[in-house]
Amino acid sequence: MNGWEKRVAAVWADAGGRPEADVESAIEALVAERPAEDAVAVFELAGVRDYVGREAEAEPLYRRALDLGLGEPHRGQAVIQLASTVRNLGRPEEALTLLREQFAGHPEHPLADAATAFAALALADTGAEREALAAALRALAPHLPAYSRAVTAYADDLLG
Repeated sequence: MNGWEKRVAAVWADAGGRPEADVESAIEALVAERPAEDAVAVFELAGVRDYVGREAEAEPLYRRALDLGLGEPHRGQAVIQLASTVRNLGRPEEALTLLREQFAGHPEHPLADAATAFAALALADTGAEREALAAALRALAPHLPAYSRAVTAYADDLLG
């Protein structure tokens, strides 16, 4: 992590104790230090727009950061955050597509469980509550050593 990224991380680490406008101003100032084509800076700007509840402004910024070639670990975060944003904008099917394209077949990805959580929310929004619950339970099961097998079986039972 370079010095700029450390300063960004410090703003986010302190965000809960600051007014949203102060967090937004601090991130905007840091983003202004970077070139316009810096994918990480664009991602951070998208994140702060999302943080202050301006999802419609965040969406194109997330897409731009991804188009600029945003790499890991930020890429996985950006896809999850974009999926959450489009879900909040009333497009849960699109959220599911984004998450599946990035994470399907990659259970080893460090954010796979987080992606599943956001997919479960989108599934519930589409009316597929049982599928959403099954997905969440399957993601949770490996973290339950004493009950992993039982929770997995119950998740399977939900889907028939």
